[in-house]
Amino acid sequence: MRLLVCGANGMLGTDVVRAAGLAGHEVVAAGHAELDVCDAEAVRERIAQERPGAVVNCAAWTDVDGAEADPEGALAVNRDGARNVAAAAAAVGAPVLYVSTDYVFDGTKEGAYVESAPVAPLSAYGKSKLAGEEATAAVNARHWIVRTSWLFGTAGRNFVETMLRLCAERGEVTVVDDQVGCPTYTPHLADAIVRLVEGEAWGVHHVSGSGSCSWFEFAREIFRQAGADCRVTPCTTEETGRPAPRPRNSVLASERADTPVLPDWREGLHAYLAERVAA
Repeated sequence: MRLLVCGANGMLGTDVVRAAGLAGHEVVAAGHAELDVCDAEAVRERIAQERPGAVVNCAAWTDVDGAEADPEGALAVNRDGARNVAAAAAAVGAPVLYVSTDYVFDGTKEGAYVESAPVAPLSAYGKSKLAGEEATAAVNARHWIVRTSWLFGTAGRNFVETMLRLCAERGEVTVVDDQVGCPTYTPHLADAIVRLVEGEAWGVHHVSGSGSCSWFEFAREIFRQAGADCRVTPCTTEETGRPAPRPRNSVLASERADTPVLPDWREGLHAYLAERVAA
């Protein structure tokens, strides 16, 4: 299949390009410099020219706190950009996959969120991603929406790298212990995305690392696996003073039999640390 990837130079996009190539697909990698998803005409022209069999939209505004200060900027990428990509794909008869987030939920639910759970984003970022889901579905009937969470991979800034850097600089870190979610290794997610676009399991899918933990527990496991001696102190969300509200419960699960299941998040962390050393 000829597969066009928007946001191909980002943390997830890089791994999607790699996974699709390894799966034998012909990949058109379009980073921001090659294709600005906010430019509707450029998107229409590029997708019409390439005529892909499917489009994966990894382009996104990912600055959660920055979206609180510039909600229109976040909407321009996450909603309007998503609409541009999905509509252009539909115009050439191609399905589209849109990557979304656990932030579409308010985090107050007991237990895991499945695909049919009511959405109620708290932050400007979460609202922009939900708007992107809705825009994608409205203009392209053949779509996949993949909600995921707590991404980490070697092609971008992430929590694992931040923890290891702070440990090396200070020997101690303070980490939130009242937010729970599913850390997700981007190569594992990328493989799942490629499997989805090879089929016709349309609609919303929750795809995150199996198992769950708090950020505090995630940090401790990072240092344990890395063999790093670091003091980890728990704190509350309120103590961090971040501008954007975060869902306290970000645990995602799937109620669908056709949703790919990822390995445990600890396996993802082990693979990440091995890839980091190799790099």
